[in-house]
Amino acid sequence: MSFLKQTTLLMGLLFWALTLEGAGTTFPPSCKNNKGKELPLNGSQVIEWKHTTANKFEGRAHLKGTVSKIYPDKNGHRHFQMIFNDVKNNEDTIEVIYNESFGKISEIEIDMTVETCGDYITTTKQNGPYPPSPDGAIVHWVHENPSGKGHPDGYVTLNGVLYGFGGKKRVR
Repeated sequence: MSFLKQTTLLMGLLFWALTLEGAGTTFPPSCKNNKGKELPLNGSQVIEWKHTTANKFEGRAHLKGTVSKIYPDKNGHRHFQMIFNDVKNNEDTIEVIYNESFGKISEIEIDMTVETCGDYITTTKQNGPYPPSPDGAIVHWVHENPSGKGHPDGYVTLNGVLYGFGGKKRVR
């Protein structure tokens, strides 16, 4: 490898490392399914679930998109709508619910970029104390699981800042 290529590579790695906040943060955590396997982006699958499954259906979601609406906060939870950018020619939406007991989240604004990993639920009707989502489906548990039991870890990034997983960290 030429000196110029080596220098360019090292400068790129240095720039990348300097954009991170927090020791050891080199990526958003990988999104895992319920069997512990890495879950790729699955926006098309989530849209299919939203339109074909019964109320209370559960799955795992790994999505990229854009904040398209902000809902009122409820009981320490931030609620916002995202439109899927990882699905071509799609204008479908989903509600993302973030529990701020896993770290405060910055002010959410329309058109922020979003990547989220968490538990998907079809919510077209009342479910116990929970009303239906205005979007007909939610992604929640978008934070780490401190007990390591039950739910796999989740997370949300807004404009490249990671929330819900070891505190706020810049990932891009």
